[in-house]
Amino acid sequence: MNKSLLKFITDFGPLLIFFYFYKKSGNTLSVAIPPLIVSTIIAVFVVYVIERKIPYVPLIGAALISLFGGLTLYFDNPIFIYLKPTIINLVFAAALLISDIFLNKNLLKLMLKNAFNLNNQGWTLLNKRWAYFFIFLALLNEVVWRSFAPEKEYIWVNFKVWGILPLTFLFTALQLPLINKHKNNEEY
Repeated sequence: MNKSLLKFITDFGPLLIFFYFYKKSGNTLSVAIPPLIVSTIIAVFVVYVIERKIPYVPLIGAALISLFGGLTLYFDNPIFIYLKPTIINLVFAAALLISDIFLNKNLLKLMLKNAFNLNNQGWTLLNKRWAYFFIFLALLNEVVWRSFAPEKEYIWVNFKVWGILPLTFLFTALQLPLINKHKNNEEY
């Protein structure tokens, strides 16, 4: 299977499964969360079996989905699942910024060094841009869920499924000029 297709399916399949069960159940989070947790764990396992390495970012995501989804179900309180995107985006932003500023390590470079051959300035800029984008997504999630949930929770769910994904694709596409500008000319 094509790695790009596999990545897309394992990254967004669980989200689409969540949306399907949410809609099918008449907009009920308690019905949609268990399939989300199970499909996310299966996706991480599939990536591990195919690539023969632990996919750390999806693994962290699966752990947080299981934790916050489980808390939502246990306490019968949706605030935990509403907060999950905020927290995961802030964790990713903090990891990128802290590793760069205090540890002098560029996590983005460590994760994507096989995909891109950039100079140090390019990696630094890309790392900061992704960190700020994660902060933007966290703040946007806060605005949406605090404005519409729980009365109009379906708006938050639609934003989570159909808003964050296009924003991420758009942001990624907007990074192409930076990537092209800072490519190393050496073969790798």
